[in-house]
Amino acid sequence: MATKKTIVKKPADKIAPKKDAAKDLAALFEDGLKDLYWAEKALYTKALPKMLKNATDPKLKKAVSNHAAETKNHIQRLEACFAALGKKPQAKKCDAMQGLMDEGKGIIEECQPGSVRDAGIIAAAQKSEHYEIASYGTLAAFAKVLKQDKCLKLLLQTLKEEKNCDSTLTKIADTNLNTAAL
Repeated sequence: MATKKTIVKKPADKIAPKKDAAKDLAALFEDGLKDLYWAEKALYTKALPKMLKNATDPKLKKAVSNHAAETKNHIQRLEACFAALGKKPQAKKCDAMQGLMDEGKGIIEECQPGSVRDAGIIAAAQKSEHYEIASYGTLAAFAKVLKQDKCLKLLLQTLKEEKNCDSTLTKIADTNLNTAAL
């Protein structure tokens, strides 16, 4: 006769907050701005130039170049958000974006130049875009509740551009780039 195994579930580890942990939504909002400020600056100075240098498809190169120009504006909008809060712009390392950038570099290294690498670049770029879309959407929701109208307007403007970039990348991949990568 078979015996039943009893599954013992361990309780989830409770995480103690750091001593400088956010105590309210305003502090969480500011932390999010710092995180995105680091992410946008890292994308602008590191990831997007690598993508541009390694892409071969003219439409992809144009999309990456255009988004680099937009990213410069995203950085300026975040600086304007800090100013609206009466704060000096400050970057806090974004572990998520660092991981996405590392993965993107790995994809480039693991793909032969041409359509396969271009498809990989699009995949990596869209992962970053989706992270940014989620982050800007969350911060816009926080700004709305906090009645930070100037920040809300700036964040929504950037959110729209991030969504447009994602849509552009999808169109480039769907046209025939993914098929060419077969």
